[in-house]
Amino acid sequence: MKYLKLIRYQNLLMLALMQLLFRYGFLKFQNIPLALNDWQYCLLVFATVMIAAGGYVINNIMDQGTDNDNKPNQVVVGKSISETNAYTIYFACTVLGVGVGFYLSNVIAKPGFAAIFIIISATLYLYATSLKQMLLVGNFVVALLLAFSVLIIPIFDLLPVINPENQIVMSELFSVLLDYALFAFVINFIREIVKDLEDVNGDYNQGMNTLPIALGISRTSKLVLILSLIPLVLVIFYIKNYFFAFDLYVATLYTLICIVAPLIYFAVKMADAKKSQDFHHLSTVLKLIILFGLFSIAIVTYNILHHA
Repeated sequence: MKYLKLIRYQNLLMLALMQLLFRYGFLKFQNIPLALNDWQYCLLVFATVMIAAGGYVINNIMDQGTDNDNKPNQVVVGKSISETNAYTIYFACTVLGVGVGFYLSNVIAKPGFAAIFIIISATLYLYATSLKQMLLVGNFVVALLLAFSVLIIPIFDLLPVINPENQIVMSELFSVLLDYALFAFVINFIREIVKDLEDVNGDYNQGMNTLPIALGISRTSKLVLILSLIPLVLVIFYIKNYFFAFDLYVATLYTLICIVAPLIYFAVKMADAKKSQDFHHLSTVLKLIILFGLFSIAIVTYNILHHA
């Protein structure tokens, strides 16, 4: 169990589920060719999960001081797992992820794409060692990496098989995945700031420069409240212009109940949040919103097929 905690297995399962949903709950139902067969796509998911696991491990190694202040009961490195063993696991996960990524890049005859996995791994290392200490930079990087875990799907599964005949259809599918990547980025960016609000005391003791430390808890909370209105407006706009336009009432109902309502709940609770427990609860709400957002791709696909 200690090793599962080290790699934050819940987040990895959510990442794998997301990538499987986009493939088998959306792309497989489109009348298009795909660059990867099933087991190769599973390797893509494996590579992404391994690199993410490595990122969590190196983050846990570098966060020992902060975690001892903020979450002493959840600290793994230095207690149940030695720092040396943690580094070994980090290198193993990262090498596996990059190695599989290199193989897949050659499978689709795009060897240069292997650089994507190397860059992501390097970015995760830089985040853990330095970027997270910079005001908003760390928040932006984490949110961007989650968004890219969506974009890597069309990069490897659609881009290699685009031709003049299917270019329009592929562009539309790429656009849909881009919309989901944008949604994941915005929600996760807000969540990272909320997590900084939750961990403000430990971050301050470790000399970090997060937004709550720079602006104060009250001002940061108000800023998060304003930021939370952005995804709310975007989702309502999406419902009106796409779901209503194509009479996708099941998708509309699902989105209103599972995404719009929780976003409104988040905004209301954010207005009164002051304690670390409040921010922890709100961080969990945002995580669930991301999860419900991922499931919506399968709901939309089902609604389109049923409506047709």
